[in-house]
Amino acid sequence: MANKLIALVDGSIYSKSVCENASWLARRAGKPVEILHVIGRRDTPATDLSGSIALGARSALLADLAELDERRAKLAQQKGRAILEDAKTILVDGGVANVTTRLMTGDIVDTIGDVEGDAEIVVIGKRGEAADFAKMHLGSNLERVVRSSKRPVFVAARSFAEIKAVLVAFDGGQSAMKALDYIATSPVFEGLSVHLLTVGGDSGETRAKLESARAKLAAAGITATSEIKPGQPEAVISQIVESGGIDLLVMGAYGHSRIRSLFIGSTTSEMVRSCKIPVLLFR
Repeated sequence: MANKLIALVDGSIYSKSVCENASWLARRAGKPVEILHVIGRRDTPATDLSGSIALGARSALLADLAELDERRAKLAQQKGRAILEDAKTILVDGGVANVTTRLMTGDIVDTIGDVEGDAEIVVIGKRGEAADFAKMHLGSNLERVVRSSKRPVFVAARSFAEIKAVLVAFDGGQSAMKALDYIATSPVFEGLSVHLLTVGGDSGETRAKLESARAKLAAAGITATSEIKPGQPEAVISQIVESGGIDLLVMGAYGHSRIRSLFIGSTTSEMVRSCKIPVLLFR
């Protein structure tokens, strides 16, 4: 049973937005938040120069290296605890009563897989600590997390803004239906303005699917508008996001393999990269 939200923080400038978005989601969903900081492999020392140390100096130098590794490990732990403490303060100040923190070491994908079993949503920043100012760069772990997570992933933009208007990129596929089911059943979307968008050819079948989706939301008490627009999904969705006062984009994620994405690109990556608003992804 999904009974918590997971917020991933790493000390980047996106961490504040992650916490503020998690706070907004938690208040609306009535869920507790677990804040997670993962000390990755690159943050942990792995010094082994024994093969290149002269025999006479080996013992003393290895002892110094071991002490240095230990200090680095302690600093990474201290930094992680400080990041979690600051993040918890933001959530508590934001009105979330039930907030826990967890500091773990390992690969971020494996770690999320271990803790997401009872999570409803995983919240992560668009970019990580090493890419704060690279405007067209996605965090190195973002795609890995989205592809591997069994939960919806909420990708926070650089700054938080109250969410009032939602654009749902609807193609009738399995991921889009998962998104629709979530919108229809989650208190997160109560009272929000929802617009269903299908990009592509206008046909009777497409209109029927779109109308069925709109009717499903209506039955759940959500009044949604809908439209079909021709063109390429990336260009059309970006244009509407930029000009339509949209606060959140909801869409399916990574419908094709990584190999195919190398050759034809990925609508998912392009949307997350170009949109200045948060994106909620379903697989």
